[in-house]
Amino acid sequence: QVQLVESGGGLVQAGGSLRLSCVASGLSFEDYGVAWFRQAPGKEHERVAAMSARGDWRYYLNSEKDRFSIYRNDAGNTAYFEMNNVTPHDTAVYYCAADPVSPTVYNYWGQGTQVTVSS
Repeated sequence: QVQLVESGGGLVQAGGSLRLSCVASGLSFEDYGVAWFRQAPGKEHERVAAMSARGDWRYYLNSEKDRFSIYRNDAGNTAYFEMNNVTPHDTAVYYCAADPVSPTVYNYWGQGTQVTVSS
């Protein structure tokens, strides 16, 4: 059974940084592309970062590529997402997702972790 478990969310002040982790189990993690999505209250789900299985391709939400970073540690079955210089606009539930094939459609999802940025 595939499981993705996020951690690292919480309350952070505007201008600060945050690193989210996603630990995977039940799959050969090195064969899976990973992504981070977020959903803010009243807004649509949006993909904020993605990374291929081999790490040779990365995607970032256009307006945020200078603040966001996605990387992975296959030995530890963990994906990471870092945000710098956060603003209240970054407040959302953040989800990690994984898929062995598609860089845009993900079959496996975590339960989400809340990030709240105070001004």
